Amino acid sequence: QVQLAEFGGGLVQAGGSQRLSCVASGGTFSSYVMGWFRQAPGKEREFVAHITWGGGSTYYADSVNGRFTISRDNAKNTAYLLMNSLKPEDTAVYYCAAGRSASWRSSDYPYWGQGTQVTVSS
Repeated sequence: QVQLAEFGGGLVQAGGSQRLSCVASGGTFSSYVMGWFRQAPGKEREFVAHITWGGGSTYYADSVNGRFTISRDNAKNTAYLLMNSLKPEDTAVYYCAAGRSASWRSSDYPYWGQGTQVTVSS
């Protein structure tokens, strides 16, 4: 079992950048695929990106592809989401998640963090 905690949310101006961190404890970090999801008010939870066990493969939602970068440092038990060229429509609660397979479905990730609010001002 693994516990996850997100850091780095806050207020940022449109066009700016923000990096989120997800710190894992209580499990073997390298055995998990790490994913990022987000949920805006009045909308369903949305897949953002995932990265495989050793960081060798990544996948992004069309809405963020080319702007966001997911990475991981297994020595630090940490996954990251670098968000560039932020838009007001990126405003959401961002969640990190851990799973056993590379997937864009939230149901494939048993472990979740509490979430961190990212607000992009126009």
